[in-house]
Amino acid sequence: MANEKTRAVFFDRDGTIMHDVNYCSDPKDVHVFPFVADSLRKLKARAFKLIMVTNQSGIGRGYFTWEQYERVHAEVLRQLGEPLIDATYVCPDVPGSDSKCRKPAPGMILQGAREHAVDLSRSIMVGDKEIDVHCGHNAGIKAIRVRTGFETNTADSSADWIAQDFAEATEIILTKFVPA
Repeated sequence: MANEKTRAVFFDRDGTIMHDVNYCSDPKDVHVFPFVADSLRKLKARAFKLIMVTNQSGIGRGYFTWEQYERVHAEVLRQLGEPLIDATYVCPDVPGSDSKCRKPAPGMILQGAREHAVDLSRSIMVGDKEIDVHCGHNAGIKAIRVRTGFETNTADSSADWIAQDFAEATEIILTKFVPA
């Protein structure tokens, strides 16, 4: 069984598990949604790896440093209150660059799958933007779009499911995507 691959939930950060504040560079601006820790615990209890994939072009644009990003990330983890996220992948590339990692490119998901023995056929992506949905689809996985970010109009979304928030996305994953 040592070669058995695991399933994973890949998810975005800003607008998905925390309030989106454009180019978050200060831990004081981090506000993880109150239902996220419980949702992550439910997914972990069902043996999902939890992997965050986040575009952070503010680094590439010079709006903030890697050190500032790390302080924000530490605050996200502090607010979750326990080690729930198995891995985090960050892409600092700016839009329009020839990037393999910047969503909608699937690089972060593919890297996470390689490094954590993830079975993509049993995995899913959750995000608040259409680029998150496209990233999941580009990696060959299903995607859920949540309405907690700036872009709440999901009428033209190509997502496999639409959810109000990460808590509802979790219920979709546990009931519709991967039945008990």
